[in-house]
Amino acid sequence: MTSGSDHYDVVIIGSGPGGGTMAWRLAQTGKRILLLERGGYLPRERENWDSQAVFVDARYQAPEIWYSSDGKSFHPGLHYFVGGNSKVYGAVLLRLRERDFDESRHPDGISPAWPLKYDAFEPYYQAAEELYHVHGLRGEDPTEPPSKKPYSYPPLTHEPRIQQLFDGLKREGHHPFHLPVGILLDEQDGKALPHSPCIRCNAFDGYPCLTNGKADAQVVCVDPALRAHSNLTLLANSYVDKLITDLHGSRISGVEVLRGTERTIYSGDIVIVACGALSSALLMLRSTNDDHPQGLANGSGLVGRNYMRHNNSIVMAISRTPNPTKFQKTLGLNDFYFGSNDWEYPLGHIQMVGKSDGVQIHSGGLPDFLRWFPERPFDWLAQHSLDFWLTSEDLPLLENRIYYDKDRVMLDLTESNMEAHRRLREKLRDLCGKLDVHPHLFDRSLYFGKDVPIGGTAHQAGTMRFGPDPSQSVLDLNCKAHGIDNLYVTDASFFPSIGAVNPTLTIIANALRVGDHVIARFK
Repeated sequence: MTSGSDHYDVVIIGSGPGGGTMAWRLAQTGKRILLLERGGYLPRERENWDSQAVFVDARYQAPEIWYSSDGKSFHPGLHYFVGGNSKVYGAVLLRLRERDFDESRHPDGISPAWPLKYDAFEPYYQAAEELYHVHGLRGEDPTEPPSKKPYSYPPLTHEPRIQQLFDGLKREGHHPFHLPVGILLDEQDGKALPHSPCIRCNAFDGYPCLTNGKADAQVVCVDPALRAHSNLTLLANSYVDKLITDLHGSRISGVEVLRGTERTIYSGDIVIVACGALSSALLMLRSTNDDHPQGLANGSGLVGRNYMRHNNSIVMAISRTPNPTKFQKTLGLNDFYFGSNDWEYPLGHIQMVGKSDGVQIHSGGLPDFLRWFPERPFDWLAQHSLDFWLTSEDLPLLENRIYYDKDRVMLDLTESNMEAHRRLREKLRDLCGKLDVHPHLFDRSLYFGKDVPIGGTAHQAGTMRFGPDPSQSVLDLNCKAHGIDNLYVTDASFFPSIGAVNPTLTIIANALRVGDHVIARFK
């Protein structure tokens, strides 16, 4: 065991949207910042855009083994690289709806209110959209929350078949909208310009981006901050094994890091954890000591509990006419977000997802599908596919949790609110029947990652909720751990509820919000 040669003003653990954004923000203060990432840089290679490598072989997925509540083992859908899971995210960056911050009723229970409301996050949402190059258009989606400014970047152009779908939905009385996408794209007439990092290819959603055209945490935060600020240091391939507290148990005095076979302890005046809601909770739970026998900041017993991940499904429909679209992730629909004329409860969100190809269809296990098109080859089906991501809210249940059983990582997951998800799927199926699309939907479960349980872990949240009462929460309103003066958490752990839109923009916005609080402590 060795001690790090330097003491830092801030140590940040994790370089995804929560940690990478925080590093970018705090590096501007001139303070000495250490950014620790358990993985290295994701290799730029031809396999980045190979669906066999990405989805079937799980080339970039974490190799470790976890166990589900039914005793089965699986590989979690996690990606340990500089930039975290954002290296393979779809980059749809939606604000939580204003009503998502209030209590809402579902058939299976209550989605709790947030202790801070939308107005506390609105200016940081705007800053997050600008930082992550979000392309979008205000005013199309009737559920969108209020904003003081338009998007700084224009909406992505729909390709012809998606524009037909957009127009058809409007004719049916619906309100499709241009998805807000974090992307480094300059386009004209739907085509990427010669200098544009993004080239509008079909390997964007779920893939690493070979051209660095995706606005991920590495591309827009970590690397620019490293270039601009010598006071920021990145240590990759550095696994944080545990956090060490002082003699009183009230401050983090050391960060124990494993690099290869060498263990080193670093220290910082402030320590910020942003490993992702699942991995951050595990770090707290394995950092036990005499003052914190159940894990750090776990006086409430809530660390690792109230895990949420959305009820997600990826479905494929077959267009009666060919769909030659390459960049398909441009259209969303929230008309059923808060309910429908035949259901008083929220249903959720619909968006396009990356285009299917023959490899994904062939490898996805579709025996039921083949009953409908027994004579059609997989490539023909892919040429006619329209692909959708459906998201419904799940509830923060105490029994949904991550924890250690000796050396094994256990993930307990009880489904909730699945009736709403089933109804959302039926709404989409009915729409397809009116829009020159066969009214059959087929699952694309392979997208979530090889051997990952239902819904995957891409939208992980809620394992260390924030709130003013230490007996009912893990973090305070500034996302500082209750009872530990210098420990903060800036990933989606802090969510009390999750709404039904992608959580990443809220993670980024909150990191900027907490960043301002940390900066105020420096003064």
